[in-house]
Amino acid sequence: MPTSAQDEIVRALLEEHGQTYAEQLGIGLEGGTPSPLFRWLCAAILMSARIRAEAAVDAARALADQGWTTAAKMAAASWEERTRTLNRAGYARYDESTSRMLGDTAEMLQDKYQGDLRKLRDAAEREPARERALLKECKGLGEVGVDIFMREAQIVWPELYPFADRKALQAAAELGLDADPHALADRVPRKDFPRLLTGLVRVSLEGEIERLREAAR
Repeated sequence: MPTSAQDEIVRALLEEHGQTYAEQLGIGLEGGTPSPLFRWLCAAILMSARIRAEAAVDAARALADQGWTTAAKMAAASWEERTRTLNRAGYARYDESTSRMLGDTAEMLQDKYQGDLRKLRDAAEREPARERALLKECKGLGEVGVDIFMREAQIVWPELYPFADRKALQAAAELGLDADPHALADRVPRKDFPRLLTGLVRVSLEGEIERLREAAR
C-alpha cells in the first residue's frame, strides 16, 4: 500500500475513531492516580468478556455512577448491589460472576497494595512482564484483559511503550499498516499511540476495516 494511503488511514483512525475507551468513560488516566487506574482496571475486566464493547462501557460507567471508583469502595459494596447495577446496565449475561470477580479483585488490591495499582507497579519493579503477571492475579483479568489495560495505561506507565495488543495489530495488518508495535508507534506522536490503537480496535469491532481501506485508495 502506498505511503500516502497509509497516512490517510492513520489520519482517519485518529480523527474518526481515536477516542480511547478511558476518555469515553471520563477516566483521566494522565495523572496516574489510584482511582482512575482502578476504574480502568475494572473496565478492562468488563471489556475482556465476550460481550459488546459498548455494553461493557455502559457497565463500567454504571459502576462509577454508584461511586465505586476505588478498590475500597468496590469491596464495600455487596455482591447483590454490584450484580443489580451490572444487570441494569445491560451486562446481564455475566452480571453474577463479574460482580464476584470485581469484589474479589478489589479485596485483593486492598490487601496487597492498599488499593493502589502504583504499588503493584512498584512491586513489579516497572518491568512489563512482571506487571503482566501481577495484574493477572486480579480475578477476571486474563491475557485479553491485561492487553486492554496496558493498551491505554502505557500513557502513564511509560515502561510499557510501545505496547500494542493482538487485536490492534491484526487490524493494522488488515489495513496494510505495520503489524509491529515499534513501527506502528513511529507513525504518531507518543501521546497519540493509545488513540491509534483504540481506533484500530474500534474499526475492527465495528466492521469498518474494508470501508476505511477503500476510502484511502
